Amino acid sequence: MPVYALGDLVPRIHPDAYVHPDAVVIGDVTIGAESSVWPTAVLRADFGRIEIGERTSIQDGTILHTTAQWPTVVGSDCVVGHNAHLEGCTIEDRCLIGSGSLVLNRAVVRVGSVIGAQALVPEDREVPAGHMALGVPARTRPMDTAVQAEWIAHGVREYVGNAKRYRDELRRLDL
Repeated sequence: MPVYALGDLVPRIHPDAYVHPDAVVIGDVTIGAESSVWPTAVLRADFGRIEIGERTSIQDGTILHTTAQWPTVVGSDCVVGHNAHLEGCTIEDRCLIGSGSLVLNRAVVRVGSVIGAQALVPEDREVPAGHMALGVPARTRPMDTAVQAEWIAHGVREYVGNAKRYRDELRRLDL
């Protein structure tokens, strides 16, 4: 797996985290216990820091970047869908970020929220706790938090288990 220091900026990856060999991690990145980073995801913390909490899944093709002014922070027990792009934003605990969505600088997605697939959360936008944000630009609406909480928890459990499976069973055949 390509994990790079950039000068004095060295990634800190918990020993219980899983980073797929085809993901890229650069610079001031922290990845928490039982979190996973999947193929072709790029976490590039060259200007500022990226923090990933515990049991959070960063799916295939996702890009996390940051600025010197605004770190990119993803809490614990989150699922960040395929090809999402997070830039200088905060995602609190127990959130689901849909595939292909974009969350920009200074945006905050509060606890237990869902960003729909292909949604755009513009700069400075706040998604309230327990809300869903859909569309371009994203518009929020309340959701059934009990149903969504179980849905997100199910995804978290699936990817914690899948990361353990990959750590134990993945083997390259073309060498």
